[in-house]
Amino acid sequence: MHSAVLAATEQINPLIPQWYDIVGSLICFVVILVFFWKRVLPRMQKLLDERSAVIEGNIAKASETQAEAEAAREQYTAQLAGARAEAGAIREKAHADGQKILAASREQATTEATRIAASAHMQIEVERQAALVSLRTDVGSLALDLASTVIGETLSDDAKAAAIVDRFLSDLENSEKASSKVGEK
Repeated sequence: MHSAVLAATEQINPLIPQWYDIVGSLICFVVILVFFWKRVLPRMQKLLDERSAVIEGNIAKASETQAEAEAAREQYTAQLAGARAEAGAIREKAHADGQKILAASREQATTEATRIAASAHMQIEVERQAALVSLRTDVGSLALDLASTVIGETLSDDAKAAAIVDRFLSDLENSEKASSKVGEK
C-alpha cells in the first residue's frame, strides 16, 4: 500500500500541471492573443497614431505661434525704435522752435527798447526846445525890464524889443558855440 500511495503521490505533483490543463490554457492564450492581435492592438495603434498626430499638430501650431510672436516682437521693436526716433525728432524740432521763439523775443525786445529810447530822446528834445523858448521869453522880458531900469525909459515897442532880445540871444548862442569849439580842441 505504501507503494500504491507513493505511485499515486508521484503522479500528482502540484508544481507540474496536467497536460489537459496546459492544452486548455494554451488554447485560451491563443484565442486571447488572436483577439488582442486583431481587435485591440489595431485600435490602440490607431488611437496612439491619432494622439501622435494631434501632438505633432499642436507642436507645429506652437512653432507657428512662436514664429508669429517672434515676428510680432520684431515688428514691435521696430515700431518702438521708430517711435523713439520720431520722439527725438519732435524734441529736437521743439528745441529749435523754442530757440527761434527766444531769438524773436529778444529781437522784439531790442526793437522795443530802441523805439522807447528814441521816443525818450525825442521827448527830451521837445522839452529842451520848449524850455529854450520859455527861457528866451523870460530872459527877453527880464532883459527889457533891466534895460528899462538902467536906461530909465520904458521900451514899449514890442517889435523893437523883440528884435533887441533876438539879437542878444543870437549873440549869446554864438559866444556859447565859440566857447564849446575852443573846449573841444
